Amino acid sequence: MSDDPAEENSAELDAAQTPKRGDKVLGWMGSVNRQPQLIEGLRRVRRALPGDPAFGDPLSTAGPGSARAIARVADRFLDHQPGASREMSLGALQVWQALLERTGRGRGTQEVTIVFTDLVGFSSWSLPAGDSATLALLRDVARAVETPIVDRGGHVVKRLGDGVMAVFPSPDRAIDAVFAAQEALAEVEVDGYRPRMRVGIHTGVPRQIGSDWLGVDVTIAARMMELGGDGNVMASSATLESLQPGTLDELGVGVKPWRRAFFAPAPSGVPSDLGIWRLRLRGP
Repeated sequence: MSDDPAEENSAELDAAQTPKRGDKVLGWMGSVNRQPQLIEGLRRVRRALPGDPAFGDPLSTAGPGSARAIARVADRFLDHQPGASREMSLGALQVWQALLERTGRGRGTQEVTIVFTDLVGFSSWSLPAGDSATLALLRDVARAVETPIVDRGGHVVKRLGDGVMAVFPSPDRAIDAVFAAQEALAEVEVDGYRPRMRVGIHTGVPRQIGSDWLGVDVTIAARMMELGGDGNVMASSATLESLQPGTLDELGVGVKPWRRAFFAPAPSGVPSDLGIWRLRLRGP
């Protein structure tokens, strides 16, 4: 301890100012981390990197695998608000997961066709409709949608609120089931509400873990469904290429290539070389 009061006062002043300097540094780092231009620049970089640029959301991080496990843990610690550090961390994990899948890890060996369904506008209808009407609708929808799935050899993997995930041993059965479900759903009405269903179909080799199916092909099927808009049936080129000759003609189904709107970004989670098609029943 110094005998000089001036030195003691100077030391105390430095000690008091040190936390303030630290706060300033942290504040500066925080402001840089949240700069919109930097965040958008990193997101553009992620879109150019291998893998799913949306990696980090619950859909893309579900299931086993080191990259997914770390992403789930990181999600608990990373701020959910947009930030440069978040984009950099998830970008690294995105590339890691893509490399694992390119080398065959994260995929299975059995080819199946994956189907995702979702009701259009269900959430906005169910809130004012109330619990009783909502439950009645979901029961009617389950009968309309799940019966054709099971009858055609499909398996309902899980129910997702107002939709389902199902797998089929062949794309032919999957497409047959989807349009049979659409036909049955057209008869459903609760309190004046007629549900419409969008559907995504993709054929690949996901991994079966217990009763669930996981992997990049599951993500692609889910992204296909998201592109279904207000009630379309969307299928990947992998599904169409796996069909038996004549299946679409027998079912009376026509196909039309899907094209994204001008200036719209490419759909995340879908390989750039994978074709996307819209399926519709042909008119009489």
